[in-house]
Amino acid sequence: MDTAPLQMAVAKGFFKEEGLDVKLQTLAGGAEAIPKLKAGALDVSFGNYVSYFGAQAKGVLDLKIVSDGFQSAPKTHVIMVPKDSDIQTPADLKDKVIAVNTRRNIASMLVRIAAKAHGVELDEDKNFVEFPFPEMEGVLKNKRVDAAQVVEPFGTQISQSIGARIIWDTAQGPTADWPVAGYAATSEFVKDNPNTVAAFQRALSKGQALAADRAQVVATIPTYTQIPAEVAAGLNIGTFPTTLNATRLQRVADAMREYGLLDAPLNVTDLIVSGSK
Repeated sequence: MDTAPLQMAVAKGFFKEEGLDVKLQTLAGGAEAIPKLKAGALDVSFGNYVSYFGAQAKGVLDLKIVSDGFQSAPKTHVIMVPKDSDIQTPADLKDKVIAVNTRRNIASMLVRIAAKAHGVELDEDKNFVEFPFPEMEGVLKNKRVDAAQVVEPFGTQISQSIGARIIWDTAQGPTADWPVAGYAATSEFVKDNPNTVAAFQRALSKGQALAADRAQVVATIPTYTQIPAEVAAGLNIGTFPTTLNATRLQRVADAMREYGLLDAPLNVTDLIVSGSK
């Protein structure tokens, strides 16, 4: 769902209006996107901010955030347990095994923030195990894990299929309206192609604005995913910011520093393309 505005911008011709010929490429995740950006195989990539900021801090690549992408909303990112589990709140996650799609990234960090708000400190190595999102239903059903951090559409699907319960919606409290992902390019590409980047920003912003209409997003999701229209209609959908805001994104970098995912403070303002807000 996160890239629905991009799909809409392509379908509506917003990029063509800006003189851009956009070719979309689907990747397994941010881990695959970062080396492709570095190698020049991608000009711009969608990805989560934790991966981007971590790569920047480690010197893996020098990047710029060119557009915001997706922000959490109620029930888009949740912690779920089997329906007969004794776990009721994040306070009960102490010494439990929690499934996330990737450790030391946004999923485990959101769970750790929720647990800390409930007086519990979780450890990346002791408390978390990795499973792809499509496998979350199976590991919860078979009780291979005690809990799982799940995103849409999997949260809705797992709830309906096995009756798994949400014990905490991470789009509340200290992680309400959480900046999840955006679009990045290398500093070199931005420097060499300022007009292209500006055109990309304008076109995508139109798609992001169009996505404020839930009906438009629901109608778009089945066109580029395997999610049926009837399922898309019932999904919990986040929000799609139309501008970049350093203060908002700094929340992510500060949390990464607090939870040991950054060794030093990171000033997000330095990563935002000049002229963006």
